[in-house]
Amino acid sequence: MSASTPGKSSRKIVLWRHGQTSWNLERRFQGSTDIELTEAGVAQARRSARLLASLKPDAIVASDLRRAADTAAELAAVTGLPVEHDAALRETYAGEWQGLTHDEILAKYGEQYAAWKRGEPVRRGGGELETEVADRAAPVVLEHANRLPQNGTLVVVSHGGTIRTTIGRLLGLEAYSWEALGGLTNCCWSVLGEGARGWRLMEHNAGTLPEPVLGDDD
Repeated sequence: MSASTPGKSSRKIVLWRHGQTSWNLERRFQGSTDIELTEAGVAQARRSARLLASLKPDAIVASDLRRAADTAAELAAVTGLPVEHDAALRETYAGEWQGLTHDEILAKYGEQYAAWKRGEPVRRGGGELETEVADRAAPVVLEHANRLPQNGTLVVVSHGGTIRTTIGRLLGLEAYSWEALGGLTNCCWSVLGEGARGWRLMEHNAGTLPEPVLGDDD
């Protein structure tokens, strides 16, 4: 990001996906099902927490599902910051899809899956629309971001689908194009920075510390 104008806020939002779960390994749709981290997932969270702590975050807010809450706890242990938990940051509720593997979803709900991938508004398994997820999650993220000091950093610990829809909403993208934002690997994160025309995507699916952009578009 370019140098901030004097008196101009330059806040950052780090959206951090939870660590690995057994359902991730099985390619099983989790949704709002409360699945805990694997041992590898805990190790991922500890490694990433040490990296993110060097960004000197000012606040942490997390989904109340265990996989996100336990990931956030690792950053809290390093930074000494409290974690606020909010159910609005949970993963998409996907009704009958939850608990099914990817192959089972394709076999039972192939047309619905294809429509979703085409960008059509689909209640997967009778659950939430992606826009409804953004409706509940994005305002919570903004509420916490607005509490930050002028150049503060907020870490949001959530889930892949919720993070993607929240980023899309905060960037002002049409819902149809949210799929263009690639998925997040377990315990990787995306960084939004406050610019002159609103929020900007500075890093996506990062697993190391963000580096400054050097060039004509910094």
